[in-house]
Amino acid sequence: MTQLVGTHSDPDAASATSTLSGRRAVIAAIVGNTLEWYDFAVYGFFALTLAKLFFPTSDPTVSLLLTVATFGVGFIMRPVGALVLGTLADRRGRKLALSLTILLMALGTAMIGLAPTYATAGAWAPAIIVLARLIQGFSAGGEIGGATAFLVEHAPPARRGLYASWQQASQAGALLLGSLTGALLTGLLPPADIEAWGWRVPFLLGLLIAPVGLFIRFRVSETDSFKAILRERAARPEASFSPLRDTLGKHRSAVVVGFGITIAWTVCTYFFLVTMPTYAVRQLGVPQSASFLANSVGLVLIVILAPVFGAWSDKVGRRPIMLAAACGILLSCWPLLFWLTHQPSVVNLVLAQIVFAVLIAGFSGPAPAAMAELYPPAMRSTGLSIAYNLAVTIFGGFAPFITTWLIVQTGSSLAPAWYVMLAAAISLTTLIASGNLIRRPDDR
Repeated sequence: MTQLVGTHSDPDAASATSTLSGRRAVIAAIVGNTLEWYDFAVYGFFALTLAKLFFPTSDPTVSLLLTVATFGVGFIMRPVGALVLGTLADRRGRKLALSLTILLMALGTAMIGLAPTYATAGAWAPAIIVLARLIQGFSAGGEIGGATAFLVEHAPPARRGLYASWQQASQAGALLLGSLTGALLTGLLPPADIEAWGWRVPFLLGLLIAPVGLFIRFRVSETDSFKAILRERAARPEASFSPLRDTLGKHRSAVVVGFGITIAWTVCTYFFLVTMPTYAVRQLGVPQSASFLANSVGLVLIVILAPVFGAWSDKVGRRPIMLAAACGILLSCWPLLFWLTHQPSVVNLVLAQIVFAVLIAGFSGPAPAAMAELYPPAMRSTGLSIAYNLAVTIFGGFAPFITTWLIVQTGSSLAPAWYVMLAAAISLTTLIASGNLIRRPDDR
């Protein structure tokens, strides 16, 4: 692969960001990510209730499959959102794109929380849920590219890894918040009340994030990098500029590297942090409360450790840490799942989740900054959005289905390990082949 780093000027390297502005930028960037993943957790937690209320059939399993499939519809729109909103961020600014994404997320969440049930509206009820998921998927497609660009460009050059790592920390924190909200409601309310109105509460609570996030995003200034881009365009009005064309034409290698990096990130997130509680109950025979406890421990650790590894990558480089983490995932996944399936217990499950959480944080903490630095500011959001969302759509969104299918086809509880190991091997190979594409600390 050809070397990209050092072949373009990066105006954000010279920007001096105040502490207050930096904190606002972090909050502004992660708040939309929090809303997205909070909604993800809540939808999954109440999947059985939603299946009964919006997709009633004579077969409960079919109802549940329809509910899960409807959630998956959102992934179809992610690449579309990446193209539209990613290029919008590079054309019109990070603030505009991020404000639009949070408005669309809030709209989708409100549609689900206020939707009439099948008993009230008939076929219109599931249609509303499907439309809401399409809107949310479109919005999510542009969120991480614009938000990561925003974080990196507001960060002091020596702290980009730390700032960008809040992308992963916010994902884990939102999953934890959504799960805790669902657990609290189901613990306080009887099943009849949950079915009647209680399931709406967490979705409507999620809407409280939107106005706060929108207010903060409007208060934060546009990045110095994008201001420099605007000045350059004003000085050269005759120059033709297309973020999508320039990204795919001049930075295809960077897109390939970003795609490869995201594979391990997204598969590990969806299996160990989303699917693992169900896996623990069905395959290990662990009580649901214990599976939730183990998952919560893992999520808390990632919230804490992702910024730690992000900050460490500012000192030693992104690549060494990510290489070590990818190797750890590749080498430990099968032995740990083998150990769990042969000695299932709450303590062992917690210990395994701790190991996986440390490895995931080690990989995903530096990953956002590593991916953002693959591109010059003029096409950073576009390139990052395309690479990330294609990998998430193909590998991450289907991870729960693929791992479940593998178990059914092979009859082995260890089958998901092979999928995780494949993802880790692809990302590891990508990192090895990337050469100087991923920046070292002295490249700032």
